[in-house]
Amino acid sequence: MTANFDEILDRRATNSVKWNAFAEDVLPMWVADMDFAAPPAILGALHGAIGHGVLGYEFAQESLMESVAKRMQKLNGWELTAEDVIPIPGLVTGFNIAARITCKPGDGILVQPPVYYPFLNVQENTGTVTQLAELKKVTHGRTLHHEIDWDVFEGAAHSNDAKTSMFLLCHPHNPTGTVYTDEELARMVEICEREDIIICSDEIHSELLLDGNKHTPIAMVSPEAAQRTVTLIAASKTFNVAGLFVGFAIIQNPELRERFTTELAKLTIHTNSLGHIASQAAFSGECDSWLDELLVYLAANRDFVVEYVEKNLPGVRVSVPDATFLAWLDCSELVESGKIEGPLQDFFIENGKVAFNEGTSFGPGGEGFVRLNFGCPRETLVEALERMKTALA
Repeated sequence: MTANFDEILDRRATNSVKWNAFAEDVLPMWVADMDFAAPPAILGALHGAIGHGVLGYEFAQESLMESVAKRMQKLNGWELTAEDVIPIPGLVTGFNIAARITCKPGDGILVQPPVYYPFLNVQENTGTVTQLAELKKVTHGRTLHHEIDWDVFEGAAHSNDAKTSMFLLCHPHNPTGTVYTDEELARMVEICEREDIIICSDEIHSELLLDGNKHTPIAMVSPEAAQRTVTLIAASKTFNVAGLFVGFAIIQNPELRERFTTELAKLTIHTNSLGHIASQAAFSGECDSWLDELLVYLAANRDFVVEYVEKNLPGVRVSVPDATFLAWLDCSELVESGKIEGPLQDFFIENGKVAFNEGTSFGPGGEGFVRLNFGCPRETLVEALERMKTALA
């Protein structure tokens, strides 16, 4: 199978959040869904379901949870049972429920900004306290990466006069694209174990690994880690079916799993029947050749972004992500020099007709940054970068 990732699909004619949030002359490079058609195996399964004609109530079958468990074993050597897997409408729902069952009002939730912005809303939703372990920016000429400052991390635990009850991890990290090493994961687990902190790990990008990078679920670090971790995964980002609203919580601790399912039932939350079908096809292995081709295309797009920034955008630095389809662009030098004034998203919309995510929405450390989604045909990516260049000129 050869997928055509260069095909331009008109999404403005749909109800796309990404493509209809701004004026028609603005090119959207922000929301984290890709501009590619989902794999043929998923589309075929969905067409079959629609063709039947009846779209009644459905619940996730045990066979779907078994498929998730088998997928984790195939990818990571992670031995799970169907019982360990709980369907959820999405990962934002998942980590909010995890906070509700692990934290009392006034407890702390530890996060590592700059980070996926719904992480920063959990505290408001649950009456808890934000505890920030800001990642450290490290520059290399015109590129950069982010790493953990362990003194900052340990100092953030139990800060702001609150006991840390949950560590909300983003792995691989959004927006920096970092894949944490086994050694880093082990150190996080050791700290959480010592301080009696439950871990909730958002691993939604764990199959979007570039350059053959390896992903280790943090729950696999040790038997102790498995007993204190809620792992959240979905087919949504990898196979571009985010609008079908199905994800999964993996919880090996029976008591923690029972609390999670009880809270889910209290909130009367259900998953989407078409999302079940898409997830089954995604995790069955039928889409793996498509995914192999996607990862090659995304890596080439990432490399194009890095090369373009280095050659054409003086004053801008760029991440070289290990995973995801998201580039993290550092414009802080231009802000500090006064070349750019006001919110960066507004600047690029007004001066280049291109929309990125505003870095400040990702919390401390996001100032002076924008996030660019390179999960799109190369022609679209080139146009976006040319518009960025025009804005900076």
